[in-house]
Amino acid sequence: MKRRAVTVFLCFSMSFLCLAGCEKTPEESIVREKGTDNTKKYESGDNADDLLRKQLNAPEHYKNEASYENGGLIIDTDADVIVPEVSAVHTYEVTAKEVNQDLIDTVTNVFFEDETVYHAFSYGEWTKDDYQERITLLKKYKAEGNLDPYHFGKDENGNYYFNIDDEIAKSEEAIQSAPDERKKEAVIPAFGLEYSTGKEQLKEKDENHFDGVVEASDGIYDYEISYLMKPDVKFLITKKKNDLADPLEFTDWTEGEYVMNNFDDSYISEEAIQDKLNISLEDAQKIAEEKIEKLGWDLKVYDWDYSVFCHGEEGVREENMLDAGYLFYFSRELEGVPITHTASYGGSLEDMDSTLVPWSYERCSVIVGDDGIQQVEIYNPYDIGKVQTENVKLMDFDQIAEIYEQMMEVSNADITNYEANRKYHIRKIVLGYTRIYDPTKNNEQGMLVPAWDFFGAFDSKDLEGNLLAQNSGERSTQSHMTINAIDGTVIDRGLGY
Repeated sequence: MKRRAVTVFLCFSMSFLCLAGCEKTPEESIVREKGTDNTKKYESGDNADDLLRKQLNAPEHYKNEASYENGGLIIDTDADVIVPEVSAVHTYEVTAKEVNQDLIDTVTNVFFEDETVYHAFSYGEWTKDDYQERITLLKKYKAEGNLDPYHFGKDENGNYYFNIDDEIAKSEEAIQSAPDERKKEAVIPAFGLEYSTGKEQLKEKDENHFDGVVEASDGIYDYEISYLMKPDVKFLITKKKNDLADPLEFTDWTEGEYVMNNFDDSYISEEAIQDKLNISLEDAQKIAEEKIEKLGWDLKVYDWDYSVFCHGEEGVREENMLDAGYLFYFSRELEGVPITHTASYGGSLEDMDSTLVPWSYERCSVIVGDDGIQQVEIYNPYDIGKVQTENVKLMDFDQIAEIYEQMMEVSNADITNYEANRKYHIRKIVLGYTRIYDPTKNNEQGMLVPAWDFFGAFDSKDLEGNLLAQNSGERSTQSHMTINAIDGTVIDRGLGY
């Protein structure tokens, strides 16, 4: 997924876990084989007045350190154990919300009610003024001796990939036929809109995609809706920055967790981030909640983080930070039990030869800065169905912890073939819902089940002793192990089942 160069993701399937752990796996694995047939065997437990923490004998804090491979692998668990304050959990049917014009209109009206939306294709056409600004900027770069402003580098012959003289010449040629004013074609966001391309003005259609621009009262926004990877649908709203020195330079938002706990050039301190903020957390959250509430999907703020807006090809670093905001993660809560938010989008394939069509998780996040909403991401909204198993029977925490300890070892059994050492820092253990499904049968219908997630990060060095990663895991939303709380099966967060 987008812009994750500053962190390392760990995704694994059960088949990989079993193969990778052949040398170290006990003769009788305590992990059951997963599959849809198992879900049919879920049992209801006895009704109890005690809260789940007491029923499951779950501690407030869990601490353990295990060392394997002569110290090449260390699992350091020093984690708060988060358990919903309820006495029962259920399993629920869940389906992908139907992607139709009603859904598009719902999102559009929430964020751009009474605003005019323009088709991005015509809106993005460059005018004479645009080309002139481009020419002036490129000539400024050249005069300063900056012949590679975007850091594209050189080819094997020592020539710059980005030829600044050619780019100036192209812009000087294009300015001759460019329009004096930008053409703005007002549209209603939808799939299948026509637009014209080329000198012949040939008609084209985007059947499963929409790109628009909104000139709202508080700024200009890019508005993208994509249904190219069915059944996955994505809504992306991003506020344009009008103070960029070079609009063509790379810019993007990055979560605070990927910069605040790193110990390299990408590290940015909380103080530096707060210096860019002139809005309180409470006021920012109120802005985000008021918008998301209007969707009518019962989404609530699950957690928050900072987000930083950086520019330049050098990547995320403090000197490149132009702006900052508060990032709010929204999730559903079912009778007091939330769907756990993790860094994983789900929807991966088991291998490159797979013919399955994956289904990613529902996600919703909002970035709010000094001048309001900066970015909104909405992925794959759910329709929550009926309860499938009421008051489902869960495994004791001690059993889950035993599976976790074993499978962390198994999933990293060959790590010393590639790294000199790796030390995990697991800092939070959470019981909540996650969605599972069987892509071989239906990639738009699944089940919400209670599961334990083990959040953290790791330090590691390569075989030559060079530092690969160093992260305390304190702010991490990366789950390094997800275990079905009902039957103990390991759920692959990357795959979503």
